[in-house]
Amino acid sequence: MTTDRPTTTSHETTTSTGEKTPERTGSGSAEHSHRTKRSESAGSSGRIRRSVSLGAAGREFLRHPSPWMIGAVLIVALVARVQVGNWQLTDALVPLLILAAFPLIEWVIHVTVLHWRPRHLGPITLDSELARKHRAHHTDPRDVPLIFIPPKSLLLTIVALVAIALLAFPRLGLGLTFLLTITVLGLLYEWTHYLIHTDYKPKHAAYRSIWRNHRHHHYKNEHYWFTVTTTGTADRLLGTAPDPAITPTSPTARNLHAH
Repeated sequence: MTTDRPTTTSHETTTSTGEKTPERTGSGSAEHSHRTKRSESAGSSGRIRRSVSLGAAGREFLRHPSPWMIGAVLIVALVARVQVGNWQLTDALVPLLILAAFPLIEWVIHVTVLHWRPRHLGPITLDSELARKHRAHHTDPRDVPLIFIPPKSLLLTIVALVAIALLAFPRLGLGLTFLLTITVLGLLYEWTHYLIHTDYKPKHAAYRSIWRNHRHHHYKNEHYWFTVTTTGTADRLLGTAPDPAITPTSPTARNLHAH
């Protein structure tokens, strides 16, 4: 992946939230420079390089299937919604309700689906692809493909959402409004989650808060900070937004369910 080149040869280490702090280089700076360049060129192997610009992050984002899958459903839903017409007041109410509920939806999915602990029913192991991929994501949060929703699981989710849109609403137009809203939020989720795990540095307070919140989940304690696109919402409501300064660092943040 193409990124901005670093302007310094200093080495960087990672804090508990994944932030970078410089360290003084010694006499082996030439060898370190070679290692740094090799690290930066690792994008082709599926790993994120340092000093990522927003444009470079966007280009890498579009190399993965889930944004295109969600985007395709979004476009189809938008075209169909315009064609159907029959706009009513409830077409404004449904997006507002979904938007209000979305942080709670994120929280519930993260806790109950992504952090699912494998269970055994005789010889059968109950363990979804989403849970398996999410455990791998915690093991290596910088592995790019693991950041995205797995295509097979996403396809099943899309089928379920389309079925809900067509069958669970009193009129087709309202169902399409639901589907359009969900796909917009789904695309926002994929982009936000992806960007947090790149080395793009937050420049605005709102994104910095979201960035820090999710970094705490991965590098501080996996039992807290479950929302991705918001902070101080569902986590605060459900008691999973503690003060990071007094929260113990979990030994299993990178190895879920190890104990």
